[in-house]
Amino acid sequence: MDPFVIPPVLIVLAVLAVLAIRPRLIHPAGLLAVGLAFVYAAVVPDGYELSATAFGQFEVLLVSVDPVSRLMGLIFGFIGVIAVLYSWSTDADPVQTGYALAYVASSLGAVFAGDWLTLVFCWELMAVTSTLLVWHHGGVAVRAGLRYAILHGIGGSVLIAAVVWHYAAAGSFLITDAGIEGTVASVLAALGIGVNVAFVGLHAWLPDTYPRPHVAASVFLCVFTTKTGVYGLYRAFPDGHLWIAYMGGAMAVVGVTLALLQNDMRRLLSYHIQSQVGYMVAGVGIGTELAASGAFAHVFNHILYKALLFMTVGVVIYRTGAESLKRVHGMARAMPVTFVAFTIAALSIAGFPGFNGFVSKGIVIAEAHHYAEYEPLWYMLLIGGVGTFMSFLKLGYYVFFYDDRTHDVERATIGQSVAMGSVAVLCVFYGLFPDQLFAILPNRAVVSEFHVFTVGHLQEGLGLALGGVIGFALVKNPLSRAPKLPDIDLAYNPVSIGLMRGLLRGVNDGIGVLDRGSSRAVLGSLRTVTTVSTAAGEGRRRPTERALSAVLTRRAGIGIGVFLVLLATTVALLVSL
Repeated sequence: MDPFVIPPVLIVLAVLAVLAIRPRLIHPAGLLAVGLAFVYAAVVPDGYELSATAFGQFEVLLVSVDPVSRLMGLIFGFIGVIAVLYSWSTDADPVQTGYALAYVASSLGAVFAGDWLTLVFCWELMAVTSTLLVWHHGGVAVRAGLRYAILHGIGGSVLIAAVVWHYAAAGSFLITDAGIEGTVASVLAALGIGVNVAFVGLHAWLPDTYPRPHVAASVFLCVFTTKTGVYGLYRAFPDGHLWIAYMGGAMAVVGVTLALLQNDMRRLLSYHIQSQVGYMVAGVGIGTELAASGAFAHVFNHILYKALLFMTVGVVIYRTGAESLKRVHGMARAMPVTFVAFTIAALSIAGFPGFNGFVSKGIVIAEAHHYAEYEPLWYMLLIGGVGTFMSFLKLGYYVFFYDDRTHDVERATIGQSVAMGSVAVLCVFYGLFPDQLFAILPNRAVVSEFHVFTVGHLQEGLGLALGGVIGFALVKNPLSRAPKLPDIDLAYNPVSIGLMRGLLRGVNDGIGVLDRGSSRAVLGSLRTVTTVSTAAGEGRRRPTERALSAVLTRRAGIGIGVFLVLLATTVALLVSL
């Protein structure tokens, strides 16, 4: 029997049954399920494929394993275990963790997909589950989640159009080394995927959404959507593209600039997701084997240190209840473990020598410097590096220092400390022993020849750090007085809410008409076959008819409708296996 016949997406989804049986067990069950997904990624052989037939005629590959998908599966599985442990230790609601596990499962399904149909299905499921994860928190997260859903719905629709256009040109939905074929399909794919990776102009959903939900939900959110987007971008453009490379540079600069102006801790970190994903997008856009390896090395490293950053900031918020840098100070003595973990994560994201970000960021920057057409991009990536040092000097200074008083705040729980400590160790390990990272990267023969600790590379890393220190010293006072600045969402948020209200009202009215019509038809048929023949029974409806009438005339909530649609779709996929 094939030991890999159950793909990771189903391994993790299966654990959701625990919510119906014993909700309190969702966290340990989730640890087991995501751990099994990690093991699957570690042991499934290269070249393995699990095929099926969709809609009776299209060949699909539910699982297709190569070094890129394996790398994504490994890091998604590992950080999924860490995030579940952190959620458990941060009093996350079991239902919230259930949504998060469904989000993890759909992301695993996307990165192991061997065809565009499966990838797009999991892509859309990822958007739905992450929206539910945001909405579960309630309050301000509801509107943010609605805006998130609208934009990702549009992006997913554009990607679907690209896949259909690609099928017309290629005659197959299978993902190949040729990527997306056709000019129109390529443009549509870039735009659709560009939403998920937060291209400049399509990015405002990210800082709008990620600071809103429960702190444990933010740890999940910061990992999967944008990195799955980078994976999809690579599959669509395996040979890169000049414009994609420069979009990555723009993301690095714009993201870090806006991050510097933030006082909300999680909003600052969210803008840095855009900035750091810019390095990955630049690597994919450059298109060489070494650049692609650097891009995925940065995916791997970024997931580690960004999850660690959200965990450390989450502990501060969890213990103090404050989100703003103007309200949280002097936590270094009160939270020593959290402070050490934050310091490691900050040095990692900034690319300081000896930490993992220095390795992967250095590969992408070095490749940009090799080619004349990417010389401006090289400067953009260096600017992003200086800005990153400045941002985390600002965040660390205000949260952990600034105030010399000792604050009476509880420290991180044991579970939180274990989660943070495990990731912090890996940030240092892969920074000191980059060959261990190179061994699991695509194009490992090429990347293994890259020398990390050269004099020039070390000078570059130290120079960026020095520039960040000087820059922060110069702008610290103006930054402390900077007001809250809106992004481009100031323009489209009111429009999106108005359009969505109108759409929902129209859909609701349409469902009401269908509901009333179908109910009348069924009840009419029921009356015909249950006509009372006795005089005593005339004019009275039997109990069966009354009960059915009550069911048919009851208005169903939108959650039931979504559940039924997802249930029907999942059953259809299982039948196709």
